[in-house]
Amino acid sequence: MQIESHYKKFTLLLVFVAALILVAATNADPVYTDPYKLEYPDYFGNRISIPDHNPTTKQGVYLGRMLFYETKLSSSKTISCASCHQQKLAFTDGKAFSSGINNVPTKRNSMSLANLLWVRNFFWDGRAKGLEAQAIIPLNDAHEMGAYLDKAVKDLQKTKNYPALFNDAFGSPDVTKDRIAMAIAQFERTLISANSPYDKYLRGEYKPTAAELNGMEMFMNSAEANKNIRGASCAQCHGTPKIYMELFHNNGLDSIPKDLGRESLTGMANDRGRFRVVTLRNIELTAPYMHDGRFKNLEEVLDHYNEHIMPSKSLSVTLQNRPNDVDGKSLGLTATEKANIISFLKMLTDSTFVNNPKFSNPHIKQK
Repeated sequence: MQIESHYKKFTLLLVFVAALILVAATNADPVYTDPYKLEYPDYFGNRISIPDHNPTTKQGVYLGRMLFYETKLSSSKTISCASCHQQKLAFTDGKAFSSGINNVPTKRNSMSLANLLWVRNFFWDGRAKGLEAQAIIPLNDAHEMGAYLDKAVKDLQKTKNYPALFNDAFGSPDVTKDRIAMAIAQFERTLISANSPYDKYLRGEYKPTAAELNGMEMFMNSAEANKNIRGASCAQCHGTPKIYMELFHNNGLDSIPKDLGRESLTGMANDRGRFRVVTLRNIELTAPYMHDGRFKNLEEVLDHYNEHIMPSKSLSVTLQNRPNDVDGKSLGLTATEKANIISFLKMLTDSTFVNNPKFSNPHIKQK
């Protein structure tokens, strides 16, 4: 009898422990069992930036896509992330400065959201460390989204669909600020552009024209007047097959810049007028150009680098003393050379990317 009593107690203890484990599992962080397959070419490299606490899942990506196009995140209920980042324009908006909920222009040009999977510091001055941090800033900005995030959390919690979507993505129906940022970040990491004519050329699937090949050579070559090598020195800042390197440069727009750029973040005089080097993928679609949208077209951009670099103490070394001609003071590109470079830049337009239904507005029924 005594043995039987101990057996019953032991059985009850096991049941109790099992119940505790079940409760703990229910309240624990969800197990991510449905990963989103991020597809990109080997030549992009695998130094991707995904934090351990926010793995990319199908459920998280779908929720992020919903939120990216969700106007309920703005105080006016009229602005979403997609307002300043339109897919047809490679996730820019075609304006020198974007307009927020009160139609006050933002401080800088809207950047393209392509191939963010390899980026670690966001915005023109690099002030956001990671996509999760980046997503929070415009949501909390008074001019962009109306600093409405706290109220937006409550609004979404009251909807019929969002609690279920948050449950699918994060294991509970709770809508939180951090989860909103995490979901948007997951979606933005899927915005991979890798099927332009340039990519097809790298894969042996596209034969460039003579102008495109000449432009590619000029783009990749550094100007070396003493070696008779013609080049535009573009690849020093925009090199690698991704046509992007995570660098910050003062590219000679002004001798005395109105916008301090990265200096406003670091406090270092050498960072004055330095801004993040942007990706050149889909550059044909992302005008106007530069942090202040001052250049309307690619011709004006080439003219700047060819003829109008403004000297300053913080001018990047890569833009100093790069003539193609002996004793030259500038690149000295001919009209034909500039036209060829633009032909190459247009090879970076990825029609698959800007028409991919996986990136489109899920609130609108597709035909």
